[in-house]
Amino acid sequence: MSDTPVLSVRDLTVEIPTRGAVLRPVDAMSYDIAAGEILGVVGESGAGKSMTGNAVIGLLDPPAHIAGGEVLLNGRRIDDLSLRQIRRVRGAEIGMVFQDPLTSLNPLIPIGEQLVETMITHLDISQAEARKRAVAALDEVGIPGASERIDSYPHEFSGGMRQRVVIALALCAEPSLVIADEPTTALDVSVQAQIIALLRRLCRERGTAVMLITHDMGVIAETADRVAVMYAGRLAELGPVREVLSRPRHPYTEGLMGSTPAASAGRPRLHQIPGAMPRLGHLPPGCPFHPRCPRAQADCTRDPGPTLAACDGRAACWHPVNVTDAEVSR
Repeated sequence: MSDTPVLSVRDLTVEIPTRGAVLRPVDAMSYDIAAGEILGVVGESGAGKSMTGNAVIGLLDPPAHIAGGEVLLNGRRIDDLSLRQIRRVRGAEIGMVFQDPLTSLNPLIPIGEQLVETMITHLDISQAEARKRAVAALDEVGIPGASERIDSYPHEFSGGMRQRVVIALALCAEPSLVIADEPTTALDVSVQAQIIALLRRLCRERGTAVMLITHDMGVIAETADRVAVMYAGRLAELGPVREVLSRPRHPYTEGLMGSTPAASAGRPRLHQIPGAMPRLGHLPPGCPFHPRCPRAQADCTRDPGPTLAACDGRAACWHPVNVTDAEVSR
């Protein structure tokens, strides 16, 4: 197996020029995703999670654009491709699962035709073979009576079943990377668990890399191998999911964990991070979290703020939590 990551993002920066200032919803993001690995990307609304995924797949709406850094897919740079070239990459090499399956499915076309069209576009197979594979794909994602329901329309399926169809659509051309943007938010809890288990199983079996974007720490805990915590467009913490959730080092990550019902068990009220995420046009100097941080000190207001590389490689924080004496002395 190759040591080259399926996805390698290096200092990715997205800018949006406005009349008053240039906004940076994604600021110098760097991470890798290996084959068969699920990287969870978590943070509050507005942290830049979806913008990061859209930048990787080339779906930024102008005037938003990639202003710096690189995106490599299986060692090949894709952020500088033309619109025509990146369209060839989508579907064939990168699959996308959106929060609302109806944004991915054409309501006027049977789901089987949509699967067949995707496979014929990206794979060198016949119409008959594509239809055969479409039935197999629907069966694989748990659509009952796949051979009979292949000619059904999207509105004839429940929300959970539509999301299964979208997963089949994302995987049918055998991509090496899947970006799943809040794939379970609109579903009830029991269906959420089924969809997450399905996505995890299929990607493990196929060796597909997954970028799972969510605000739900429970989904991250159940699904991801590693987790990237974003705040105000920057990477606050990155590490193995069990280590980050059990011993968070960034105060923001600690606050997120403390605000979940499981972590707050026994307390009369859930823990709450004071204040709100700053607007992109009014970011504070230094660490963007320091106005809300209980551990903030004078050096936290330095410009530029801390980065993973400048700190311990795990958390972009000058004063991390849950650090042992041995780690401090290194």
